[in-house]
Amino acid sequence: MNDELRFSILDQSPVPEGASGAQALRNTIDLARLGDELGYHRYWVAEHHGGPMLAGPSPEALIGPIASATERIRVGSGGVMLPHYSPFKVAETFSLLAGLYPGRIDLGLGRAAGTDPMTTFALQRDRRAPSPDDFPQQLSELLGYLDATLPADHPFARLAATLPGRPERPEPWLLGSSEQSALWAAELGIPYAFADFINAKGAPAARLYRERFAEHEHEGRPRVAVAVWAICADTESEARRLGTSGRMAFTLLRQGRLSEVPPPERAERFLAAQEQGEGTRGGRRALLGTPAQVAEQLGEVAAEYGAEEVIVVNIVYDHQARRRSYELLAQEVGLAAQPVE
Repeated sequence: MNDELRFSILDQSPVPEGASGAQALRNTIDLARLGDELGYHRYWVAEHHGGPMLAGPSPEALIGPIASATERIRVGSGGVMLPHYSPFKVAETFSLLAGLYPGRIDLGLGRAAGTDPMTTFALQRDRRAPSPDDFPQQLSELLGYLDATLPADHPFARLAATLPGRPERPEPWLLGSSEQSALWAAELGIPYAFADFINAKGAPAARLYRERFAEHEHEGRPRVAVAVWAICADTESEARRLGTSGRMAFTLLRQGRLSEVPPPERAERFLAAQEQGEGTRGGRRALLGTPAQVAEQLGEVAAEYGAEEVIVVNIVYDHQARRRSYELLAQEVGLAAQPVE
């Protein structure tokens, strides 16, 4: 494995069956503290709306408490779903966070709705018509505020100087699961995080990003992170058992049946009844096994993408088992644990 490979965490704030959303959010803070102590590089929180399985609709509201509860780890959004928002409001919010936590705030940006069409419509301020599909324009405007590069004749140009956290600035990333997002990230010259846990065939998009980045002759260098679904346990069979909870929850989601994260015992019975086998489903890749097995496979995925960083995401019913998964991986790959004061 590449000794310089960075390891990070993406947390979707899963809600275990029988628990509350509030408990899931407390679990997020707890896991962030653990990630900080174990030596993970960054901790991102996701944005999802209108369902019982995931308790994180507002990464911008979670980032501050997480950064306050940790010391070293970078904290950010994985990501803010920009079509729901005003670019200026997002710039203000993340500038504020960057000012409070200098050098630690990331602004991961995505195009997906993070929910179903009805909830997307409920999120709109103006409901007279569906919102326009103008993500590239939104993205350019947002970066213009952060970098103070809006043209002088732009009607909002003066607002860039009013961002509250200056001179600090969040680091923007573009999130994606297709080649279109790779093209936008390359054109804008920003780092790119590919969601392999959504689309396991994204290596060509990562290559395209690097090629087009070079063509645009940006001052910096292309940077690629790959977000991968992975669960570690002391045995391979235990990791696969833990993985059944997420598999059942997503199977139900595809069937239009929203649920909390079920316990493995119920998930195993459900999946057996569905006559589903192990492994990838619908283009999704899941790395389930011992720490040595998962670490080796994560290294292979990173090499496939030419990525400098792996962002590990999973959904596990038992919070302690989820903590243990990240502990085992950190030990296996030799992360530098931080002293607990």
